[in-house]
Amino acid sequence: MSIPKVFESEYRFCLILWDHEPIKSRDLAQLCEEQLGWKVTTTYTVIKRLSERGVIKNENTIVSSLVSKEQIQTAEIEELVEKKFAGSIPAFLTAFTKSQQLTADEIQEMQQMIDRFRKEYPDD
Repeated sequence: MSIPKVFESEYRFCLILWDHEPIKSRDLAQLCEEQLGWKVTTTYTVIKRLSERGVIKNENTIVSSLVSKEQIQTAEIEELVEKKFAGSIPAFLTAFTKSQQLTADEIQEMQQMIDRFRKEYPDD
């Protein structure tokens, strides 16, 4: 399944939805007004757009997600790595670690991920 593109303002909307779903559309509009400064009509427009793209569903004024936060984040990272680093994860990590200081815990966590990957895919 291809994950639909979610733009930045839509992502901020989705963060609110993921924290409160399932939620009545009017309650969601209230949260978006409080947290994003959106008018009610803006929220309803975003609900309509994301529903049409299969990101969320709005049934009987109850809004819930069809795509998880992790799926959206994964799709965004894959697009970024493909576009900016020609699909190379090592190039991405090199660029990332040049500008970010990793803690010992983060390095250990990354090493554990690599070790798990090696166990799961020993021939790759």
